[in-house]
Amino acid sequence: MLKKLGLALSLLMMFCLPASSAELEKNIMTGGAKGTYIKIGRDIAGLGKACGQALNVVESAGSLENFIGVRNRKNTQFGIVQNDVLEYLKTFEANDPEIQTAVRGVRIMFPLYNEEVHVLAKADIKTMADLSGRKVAIGVKDSGTYLTATLMLDILQIKDVQKVEVNPDKALPQLESGDIDAFFYVAGAPASLFQSDTIDGTKFHLVPITEAPLLATYIPAKIDAGTYTFQKEAVDVVAVKAVMMTFDYDKKRNAYQRESCKAVADFSNYIISNLDKLQATGHPKWQTVDLSALPPGWKVGVCVKEGLAANYKPTCTTPAATPASDDENGENDDYLKLLKERLKKQ
Repeated sequence: MLKKLGLALSLLMMFCLPASSAELEKNIMTGGAKGTYIKIGRDIAGLGKACGQALNVVESAGSLENFIGVRNRKNTQFGIVQNDVLEYLKTFEANDPEIQTAVRGVRIMFPLYNEEVHVLAKADIKTMADLSGRKVAIGVKDSGTYLTATLMLDILQIKDVQKVEVNPDKALPQLESGDIDAFFYVAGAPASLFQSDTIDGTKFHLVPITEAPLLATYIPAKIDAGTYTFQKEAVDVVAVKAVMMTFDYDKKRNAYQRESCKAVADFSNYIISNLDKLQATGHPKWQTVDLSALPPGWKVGVCVKEGLAANYKPTCTTPAATPASDDENGENDDYLKLLKERLKKQ
């Protein structure tokens, strides 16, 4: 249940957006300082900067905080969220009024890349089952790592785990000092946290995650040999997809909603128009982005589709074409059609 994971308080936050904005502030919720989300956020902010548009990259606990941030946080138009968080919310939405309120108006902007589930552990922990009876860091509440770790341990029915609620940055030194036996971290490989030369490969390793019950929810993945200096062999794991989320702003409602919709359309256009640049110079995970891999059950935002139109004119110092008319359909087929047309032109 949702309350079992301690998420109810987050989902009950009051929905409140400012009625107007003299000069719109734009924010993207990401993750910790050493995670992949924050690097992806900085890449996107760089596209805006090239067009004279400031986008603040905000550190956060992770996916759950980001989802709620897009719904509730002032001047927060974007957030990156794990797909298993989306699946979890969608599963319980029908019978839970709290979740129905929490998800109302939240929309897909773009599906991004797969994030590998890392479980770094002492060498004697060979399988996920060996976590039984051990002290394991599972991330902090409101993080995607927390939800993923909790779900995976439940799915595998691993009992008597001593769960420690600390973020991965703090968990690594605790593992190295012997205070814990393992920790979870969901991040796109290569994750900078594991790129330190101080991790002793004779004492610690990435635990393989190959258990069949997990494959109904998670994607099979592999962390190649040498991805991290302590890791000499390839490791089979599972992954979740990172998804960029936004809100379904109503341009007719007030100035804030109108300007926020414009910001969403602009950054949708920046990303689709510069995808090749992101793949060439951004974080390596941009090379695996599949913008057509939409999570089931979630709609793409109207403002996103507006920015994908071939004749859309983004706010930018460089010349662009005339703006497009609004797309009022709201169905994902329109998104995929626009996406296909835009990618053909690249």
